[in-house]
Amino acid sequence: MSAIRTRLHVPQAPARPGDKPDFSYVKLSPAGSAGRPDPAAPLAQTESLANDLVRVLGDDHRAVGPWDPHLAPSDLELGLRHMMLTRAYDDRMHRAQRQGRTTFYIKSTGEEAVSVAAGMALRPTDMLFPGYRNQGLQIVRGQKLVDLMCQILSNSRDMCKGRQLPVMYHSKEARLFSISGNLATQFPQAVGWAMAAAIKNEDDIAATWLGDGSTAEADFHYALLFAQVYRAPVILNVVNNQWAISTFQAFAGGELKSFAARGPGYGIPGIRVDGNDFLAVYAVTQWAAERARMGAGPTLIEHVTYRVAPHSTSDDPSRYRPKDDAEAWPLGDPIERLKSHLMALGEWSEEREATLAKQCEEQVSAAWREAMTYGTLTDGPQLAPDTMFDDIFKELTPHLAKQRQQLAAERAEQKNKAEKKTK
Repeated sequence: MSAIRTRLHVPQAPARPGDKPDFSYVKLSPAGSAGRPDPAAPLAQTESLANDLVRVLGDDHRAVGPWDPHLAPSDLELGLRHMMLTRAYDDRMHRAQRQGRTTFYIKSTGEEAVSVAAGMALRPTDMLFPGYRNQGLQIVRGQKLVDLMCQILSNSRDMCKGRQLPVMYHSKEARLFSISGNLATQFPQAVGWAMAAAIKNEDDIAATWLGDGSTAEADFHYALLFAQVYRAPVILNVVNNQWAISTFQAFAGGELKSFAARGPGYGIPGIRVDGNDFLAVYAVTQWAAERARMGAGPTLIEHVTYRVAPHSTSDDPSRYRPKDDAEAWPLGDPIERLKSHLMALGEWSEEREATLAKQCEEQVSAAWREAMTYGTLTDGPQLAPDTMFDDIFKELTPHLAKQRQQLAAERAEQKNKAEKKTK
């Protein structure tokens, strides 16, 4: 009897530094070819969408197929503005970190449509549970750039009062849940919120986003199970940008099956969509939202996109992938594709593009100047130390109250000593 040999399979990235970019593993579908079932359709009628790729914009930049949302030119222009403003904001914050003015930043370059199109397709009252690369949602919901910048600077106007890492924004008024550095926690939180909304017979739904690498976290699977069992009105978005920090998406299980295919395994419709096609992302989100509101349950959406920038300012992608990878990405740039679509409709021009780009840069620059007046890493006003006692308990506990008094006494003593030295 011959010996049985077993081999451990270790996924490999298709290309490494120095190699020619290789995206042959990305399964594409012709624009307009994917069918669009009714939002109330049973699971069996949606299963093909987990393997196909929903695309609306063709190579001629025209919208084709049943998923075309038929948006007005004004809506398309607004989407383009949001995406361009997001990219301008990203670029400025990245430069600020490189100049030593901030400690940390994460860009969303190449992924703007994932957030902006989805955010525009949802209602303002829907509850959003973003990841740390969804700044487009903040832009769509009208968050002031100054407030976002102050959070990054952890200055005297920091919405998180210095208690969060940079880019971990939140807004109760805009219904944007606090971003967490603990991966995938937002998924079960979103499902829980959606379950509560259903119990209260509310019409609002929840939507949440995480990266392909985070699907390896247990929270991802807990969320899918609870969402399916209780038919929670929630949209679960997986942003497959091909890389989880320095780990290729195959290590999270994306090698043989799509991430969207995990939905049907739990009894949830899974849709694989071109994440760089603004119209496709909008249409798929709209479909999933309609399904959730009618009580048909959750939808898992996989956005096939590419992380053009480093994972964060602490990362150097040239160490694990070809430098020209982004240029070879087969689904292009979401901003350029939407701009080309507007031009094909006769609703845009290079002159208007230049004007809008200038406006975005000026808006970001003005916000940055104002943000710095509230303090920077080295200059300006700082958060009062006693704010550390705020928002901990509904009623301050005796030991914390005592510590607060001690802090106030120490600060008063330091102030008196400083005043004596100046006399």
